[in-house]
Amino acid sequence: MIEYNYFPGCTLKTTGKDLEKSALKISEKLGFKLVELPRWHCCGTVASLSTDNKMHSLGAIRTMIRVQETGDEKVVSLCSICYNTLKRVNNVFNTDPEFKDAVVKFMDDEPEYQGNVESIHFLQILREIGFDKIKSAVKRPLNGMKIAPYYGCLLLRPKEISIDENYESPTILEELIETLGAEPVDNPYKIECCGSYETVHNPQQVASMVFNIIEGAGKVDADLIITSCPLCHFNLDNRQAIVKQINPDFMPIPVLYFTQLMELTFSEQKPEWQKNVIPVDEFVEKVLNK
Repeated sequence: MIEYNYFPGCTLKTTGKDLEKSALKISEKLGFKLVELPRWHCCGTVASLSTDNKMHSLGAIRTMIRVQETGDEKVVSLCSICYNTLKRVNNVFNTDPEFKDAVVKFMDDEPEYQGNVESIHFLQILREIGFDKIKSAVKRPLNGMKIAPYYGCLLLRPKEISIDENYESPTILEELIETLGAEPVDNPYKIECCGSYETVHNPQQVASMVFNIIEGAGKVDADLIITSCPLCHFNLDNRQAIVKQINPDFMPIPVLYFTQLMELTFSEQKPEWQKNVIPVDEFVEKVLNK
């Protein structure tokens, strides 16, 4: 069985547990294993890239040193933010001599980082092993279901880190949806920002952004929205409640991680997930009763 170094990041151990649990289950069914790094640090999130404050990048560098110590040069993330942050910090390390020199000198208690670790996303592994293999693992195809993919920002931007060659019109989630037997429906807001951390101090503004995303999916009759980012999942799921208060005629749409959708089609049992704000039970029952 192929093994990959796996960096979970903080959220997958707390509010994003469903993303991790479902990914671990489907990876074994597809013949590979995610091996969690024995010691890792918070990536610092994208805030580490908003200024030239090198301190905010040290968590990502320390984690990549842990990867380096395994003798492998790849690390897999499920969280879009973690993937983006590790990849961009590594790029800065390799292209900014002043940044590299300062980091190396500051981290004199660590082995010197060589800058060789490649951050890859779980979706890239799926594309590598092939959609035919994924299709062969499907026990409950999603025939007749319409699924709207939501990429958000951090899988695609900046273009140098995009997991899809066409960062303005990606297709990897659409290909996955088709492989699972469903119809991917196009949402013009699928690569627009969900509002990110503005949800903490400006939830009304985030709700306005979420309204556009959900309405875009609703106009093409989506039964479900899938995403990869825990923060996107939180905003798209939780902030629909505010949207409903402002717009009484608004029709909510359930949101799942793409790995949960895969788990649902791979298993003959009803998955045990944490409760969504927007219930997914009706969608799950439709799939299980096919």
